[in-house]
Amino acid sequence: MVIRYGYLWTREAAIGRDQGKERPACLVAAMDSIALPRFVVILAITQARPDKGTVGVEIPAKVREALGLDDVPSWIIVSEHNVDEWPNGGLAPLPGRPGVFSYGFIPPGLFAQVKAKFLELYERGRSAGVRR
Repeated sequence: MVIRYGYLWTREAAIGRDQGKERPACLVAAMDSIALPRFVVILAITQARPDKGTVGVEIPAKVREALGLDDVPSWIIVSEHNVDEWPNGGLAPLPGRPGVFSYGFIPPGLFAQVKAKFLELYERGRSAGVRR
């Protein structure tokens, strides 16, 4: 699912910030639904092309259009993540759509690619996390 979320980059957390910019973000994993609180892993979506040391999966134009995202190349960043309770105070309504917090779902094939790349980096210790 793609949500609107106040994502906090690791570089922002490192300098003491505790709030991030509202942006589209992808829920990539959830802890056991019976456990309370329930935690989720959230990946930022950005229009900034990944640079050296950052790994992202590009969102195809058709998917961006279906989600209602801008018509500008965008990437789901898999080399860092936020871990937050679900639901949480970081959720924000979509611009111009009060009460709507989700853009929709990315297709299963793209989700599998994002999840696999995230897990690969996470298991190798190459996906930095911010616990919110």
